[in-house]
Amino acid sequence: QVQLVESGGGLVQPGGSLRLSCAASGFTLDYYALGWFRQAPGKEREGVSFIFSSDRSTYYADSVKGRFTISKDNAKNTMYLQMSSLKPEDTAVYYCAATDTPGVPVKHGEYEYWGQGTLVTVSS
Repeated sequence: QVQLVESGGGLVQPGGSLRLSCAASGFTLDYYALGWFRQAPGKEREGVSFIFSSDRSTYYADSVKGRFTISKDNAKNTMYLQMSSLKPEDTAVYYCAATDTPGVPVKHGEYEYWGQGTLVTVSS
């Protein structure tokens, strides 16, 4: 059974840091493109960061570039999103996702497997 299980969300003050984890089971992450998406209340789901399976390159949305880092640990079959210098506008439910779509998939419709979501709240 394919499953992605997220952890690490919570409440953090502006300027703080959090690390989200996404553990995979039922498939091997290394063979898939991986992504983190987020959805704030009243807004559409947006792509935050990706690792592509073709060349292991990474992509970041302009809003998080320089502050967020995506990574994976193949031995643990787990992906991560390290978030630093957090801002109130980063508040959202964060989802990890995986797809075997080739190339550079960045749209949520291109991803087949999803975590349950974890809430990140940035507030003083």
